[in-house]
Amino acid sequence: MKLKQRIGVALLGFCALLVNPVVGAEEAVSITVGSKGFTESVILGEMLQQLARQTGIEGHHQRQLGGTRVLWNALLSGEIDAYPEYTGTLLQEILVNENLQTEAELKQALTKRGLRMLPPLGFNNTYAIGMKAELAERLKLRTISDLKNHPELVLGFGNEFMDRADGWPGLQQAYRLPQQNVRGLDHDLAYRGIEAGTLHVTDLYATDAEIAYYKLRALEDDLNYFPIYNAVILYRADVEQRAPEVATMFNRLAGRIDAPSMSRMNAQVKLNGESESAVAAGFLKQALNLEVDYQVQTAWQRFWQHTGEHLVLVGISLSAAIIFAVPLGILAARRERLGPIVLGVAGVIQTIPSLALFVFMIPILGIGGPPAIMALFLYSLLPIIRNTHAGLKDIPPAIVESAQALGLPSRARLRIVELPLATRAIIAGIKTSAVINVGTAALSALIGAGGYGQPILTGIRLDDIGLILQGAIPAAVLALLVQGLFELIERGLLPKGLRIQTSEVRSAS
Repeated sequence: MKLKQRIGVALLGFCALLVNPVVGAEEAVSITVGSKGFTESVILGEMLQQLARQTGIEGHHQRQLGGTRVLWNALLSGEIDAYPEYTGTLLQEILVNENLQTEAELKQALTKRGLRMLPPLGFNNTYAIGMKAELAERLKLRTISDLKNHPELVLGFGNEFMDRADGWPGLQQAYRLPQQNVRGLDHDLAYRGIEAGTLHVTDLYATDAEIAYYKLRALEDDLNYFPIYNAVILYRADVEQRAPEVATMFNRLAGRIDAPSMSRMNAQVKLNGESESAVAAGFLKQALNLEVDYQVQTAWQRFWQHTGEHLVLVGISLSAAIIFAVPLGILAARRERLGPIVLGVAGVIQTIPSLALFVFMIPILGIGGPPAIMALFLYSLLPIIRNTHAGLKDIPPAIVESAQALGLPSRARLRIVELPLATRAIIAGIKTSAVINVGTAALSALIGAGGYGQPILTGIRLDDIGLILQGAIPAAVLALLVQGLFELIERGLLPKGLRIQTSEVRSAS
């Protein structure tokens, strides 16, 4: 194995070890539940976690893991053991290419993948197209087909709905809708757009609490475009061997949650500000007569948890980037032919959208810390490589020639003369990477890595500015602290006399 490959493997292993340390040769049985990035899914995920814990088995809940595909792939790979899903999503999005028609065919397809599906929970959370009731009344809109008469309306749909097989592309084609001003945005933010009047039409989930709160009207699906979206629980078949009592406990939810109950629970969280844990526990007490022991973290407990997670993400990825990027910058400066290649590859990596890079890492490293750290590491390379390269190239030729005249070997010249003179530029690149790293790390919450992005995502979902600030303000403060830290490091690495001398030489040249 080549040296670079060994280093890469070592880095991946180091990241995985620090974020997911091995607890022993015989790890205790535990169940990890996932949920999507909307309130209903989080509540159902909390129920599954609490049911698992009722059996005496440790349950973990990976909240708000982005879109459907992230959770589906995490379930297939074993990163999570169970999550709430909908039959319409399975038939029309995930397994659409298999042309499944019945529930029996769906279960058979899932069995081939080592998965199990519980009977429906009891409610159909189908998609609907909705708008303000007052506007619908004024424009005399009753059905989705009526939208054809109003091409001027602004449509805003959840990002996932914009690309789903059962989403906007198919809806537009089925109804031949003429609207051109169609935007994709976060599902929860769409309601705020509807209320503000910047959007006129959006996609609804039938059990959304906001439908009544914002006085919206769901337009009749007169062509029966949307299928039935019965809520179900998917779990890995091996749960029945590892923890059969958990599978039995999950099955107790089948048929126990009707649509009014689910809407009421959504409203308790989104409108009344109750925690998902408390709402889930209340339902299990009422419906299954289970006394659930749960804990709701205080604001300070959440702050310290998210701070620790963010520091781990930033600390490991930035440290690894410095170790790799500075030598690469030196190589780029000293090898004329390799320089453009190194800078070009680092530049291409930087142009990949951050969320896409996080998702690209999931098939390789799973969900959680390791893929987030690897993505942040890659994003941190370019500023350090470029500034190291520029710092070495900007050294006045007279200084380099003087060092050569003194007979200093290449490595000694680099260590004694060139790197000290390029320190300011290198540290500037590291500071830039650090600020980018701290900010981008907030996206890690989308793949289960936590950090300050968690309260930001939750705040967006619950329309809670306070929660958003609980993540945004500490992230900004951390970026300033990291920048200040490297200011101190720069002063320590570059003696004052050398800084003055370097400045005078550059001015004279």
